[in-house]
Parts: sequence; C-alpha cells; structure tokens
Amino acid sequence: MRAVVQRVSQASVEVDGSTVGAIGPGLMVLLGISQDDGPKQAAWLAGKIAGLRIFPDAQDKLNLSVSDTGGQVLVVSQFTLWGDCAKGRRPSFVRAAGGETAEPLYLAFVDELKKLGLTVATGAFGAMMEVSLVNSGPVTLLVDTEKAF
Repeated sequence: MRAVVQRVSQASVEVDGSTVGAIGPGLMVLLGISQDDGPKQAAWLAGKIAGLRIFPDAQDKLNLSVSDTGGQVLVVSQFTLWGDCAKGRRPSFVRAAGGETAEPLYLAFVDELKKLGLTVATGAFGAMMEVSLVNSGPVTLLVDTEKAF
C-alpha cells in the first residue's frame, strides 16, 4: 500500500456535485493498493499513519499525532499511486490492484483507523471525485508498506 499523507486544516470530497466526505483539522490520506497487499499491510499502514508525529506541540515542535490532537482523517482511494512512469509517456498501472481486491482492503484500512479511535470520512471508492484540501504547513509525506515488509 502507498499513501500520500497531508496535514490539513480542512478537506472534502465531492461526487457529482455532492459532498460525500469532509473533515476539519487532521489528515488527508490518498491510498493506493497494489496486487501484493493484504490485511497485514492495511493494519500496519493505519497504525503508522495514526501515530505519525506531524502536528505541533506547545513548543511548536512536531511531536503530536492525529490521535493526540483529536484530528480527523479523510481517506480517498487513489489507484494512480501505483502508476509506473519509467517508460514512455503513459503510466502503467499493472501493479495496482483491481477493484474487487482493492475495495475490501480500502475498507479494512478505514476500519483499522476507526479501531484506533480516529474519526474517519471517506470518498466514494471507484468514483470520479473532486478533492479539495487546505494543506497545513505544508506537511506532505509518502508512506509505503513495501519498505516495511
């Protein structure tokens, strides 16, 4: 699994002009799932993201996690994170999991975040979405389970 994690002051997702998910301060997570991913990766990634110390403490040091601050998380599926741009001009998505594999893992990741006590909003899996966010900092990180397993 790959995730682009952004610290935000607010974020939302619209589908067909209607808001399907929105949060205040917290994290925006774009989540890409590969053919090699499973429940173990979903649990590890959720724990890693919930514990990332990327929020400022009273001394303005990045010592607090989204769990510590009571922030929210917006998770949006993003198969294009598995796009390979090494050859040619059109990305190859052969490593991206198909919807029948990816959707249950996407939901498992969301459930793992909820088990950790986080308030989670989501986009609409497989839909054409319009994502809006205000990146705070800016703070943006890439987290990849391939480096952990």
